[in-house]
Amino acid sequence: MHRRQWLQSSLASLIAASAAAADDKRRPRILLRSSWQVVNIGDIAHTPGVLALVEKYIPNAEVVLWASYDLSDEVAAMEHRRFPKLKIVKGRIGSDGKASNKELGEAIHWADFLLHGSGPSLVAANDVAAWDQHTGKPFGVYGITYGSFWDADLSQLLSRAKFIFFRDSVSLEHAKKQKIACPVMEFGPDGAFACDLRDDERATAFMKASGLEEGKFLCCLSRLRYTPYWTIPAKNRAVDSERHAYNESMKEHDHAALREAIIAVVRETPLKVLLCPEDMTQMAVGKEMFFDKLPTDVKPRVVWREKFWLTDEALSTYVRSAGLFGSEMHSPIMALGNGIPAIVCRFKEQTSKGFMWRDIGLGDWLFDLDDEEQIPKIVPAVLEMAKNPDAARAKAEGAGAFVRKRQQQTMQVLKKEPELQEKPS
Repeated sequence: MHRRQWLQSSLASLIAASAAAADDKRRPRILLRSSWQVVNIGDIAHTPGVLALVEKYIPNAEVVLWASYDLSDEVAAMEHRRFPKLKIVKGRIGSDGKASNKELGEAIHWADFLLHGSGPSLVAANDVAAWDQHTGKPFGVYGITYGSFWDADLSQLLSRAKFIFFRDSVSLEHAKKQKIACPVMEFGPDGAFACDLRDDERATAFMKASGLEEGKFLCCLSRLRYTPYWTIPAKNRAVDSERHAYNESMKEHDHAALREAIIAVVRETPLKVLLCPEDMTQMAVGKEMFFDKLPTDVKPRVVWREKFWLTDEALSTYVRSAGLFGSEMHSPIMALGNGIPAIVCRFKEQTSKGFMWRDIGLGDWLFDLDDEEQIPKIVPAVLEMAKNPDAARAKAEGAGAFVRKRQQQTMQVLKKEPELQEKPS
């Protein structure tokens, strides 16, 4: 054999051996505890957002979703259109350490690492604690609010996490005050920023039927102080009289400036306004507090969406808008994550999550409805966004770039976990 032939043969053998060795390595395995409820498109968006981040930054990882019981077939089908190979399990770990069903038991045994996804708190604290106690395998927390009025003191459990990323700086400071001993505690964007679900066909059909043209409308979202879950049949909850009374007492206060912004946009710009929901209760709120109270000259250029929608259709609509404004959080998060400007109004009942807008450089697009001095600034801010779309887009892109940088950095922390390095199969 000639030397050149021998070198080529040896190189081919080396490549083949390397490929065989690579095939022998087992891919990292992540069990994602996420999917909190399906009555809110933002709660839905947490899961595909984190899945998209893992797909992008840890492409060799395998992920199984450990979902809450109320994950519906419709939402699961939507997620499978984007992630066709995704396996979903449900259930609980009992006090004896055994899973409540075979599929969950197999997923727990299979996984190297438990990742708690984004949410309003350590939502699945009991599941995380059971995982920690009965498996001894590591866990991390990605993009939560902490220290809310419903949070217990979870400092001991969180101190055993490999990392915790808080989606707002207020939560991070609260964790530091609790002296949580986790080795990595930093700001980390809500997973919903990375949500990229789409249903362009439904979105464009809805826009056509509603007389909305791409780039020529703003989206406006409303909400009450407390979500009236008792109006959702699937929740099967009794009326909370105290919360209902408080909602009633505050709803005009909380909607007046936003309603004035709708009127100003219609009268002072060529844009239309779409009144749209983030949860199943908000279609009725938007009609009562916005549409029904609008002047007759404004109503023809305001569209009230009567039916609830899922995350993919909503996001496909948001990306065709000129921007969002209102008193919800996750529609703005999804919009901004896809380059669309968004103004957020908050109040104390929404916890500290709204402060993430300040954390990503959009403090002048954040308004506190509990601060009377800030309320008069809402209409001018909305008009500025409507009248100067290029500047608004550039501003949104600047914040989006910061979010994407933090996404990459936080995912690198997960990627470098020792338990997620490739292992012999």
